[in-house]
Amino acid sequence: MLTAPIKDALNQQIAMEAQSSQAYLAMASWAEIQPGLDGVTTFFYQQSQEERVHMLKLIRYVNERGGFAVVPALAQPVITFQSLQRVFQDFLQHEIAVSTSINELVGLALQERDFATHNFLQWYVSEQLEEEALARTLNDKLELVGDDKSGIYLFDKDILLFRGHVASKGNAAPG
Repeated sequence: MLTAPIKDALNQQIAMEAQSSQAYLAMASWAEIQPGLDGVTTFFYQQSQEERVHMLKLIRYVNERGGFAVVPALAQPVITFQSLQRVFQDFLQHEIAVSTSINELVGLALQERDFATHNFLQWYVSEQLEEEALARTLNDKLELVGDDKSGIYLFDKDILLFRGHVASKGNAAPG
């Protein structure tokens, strides 16, 4: 059985994951109407779907543990961006905020001595390590590219390859 503080915090995380899904969906929609950003568009549609899966996983967990998962109302996300670099800066800041929230949840689970929730949240901790690494890598790549159109073309062409590379790099044994 979930304690009230844990249930409330998990429901807040559900809302954050839902808002993340919406934010990335808005980024995908913006990218889709920009010329030549097919890879970025696909990337953010995938990110949006992934965040929705994270939300659903939390909903199922709360309900299975005797709580009641609340499907949140969502605020309108930012829908226009000044530049591709701004999209990816926002992406990184969003992932950092999600990581902070997950870490606070882990701390609360320990404080409440809810070891099942603590164990459940470890998947999210690992996931956020990967997401932040990916967001940082993509920001670094865009910083190198700057406003060079051929660099942006190559970034867009290769963006879907970065996810697997960053994840496998994070799982590699130390050298």
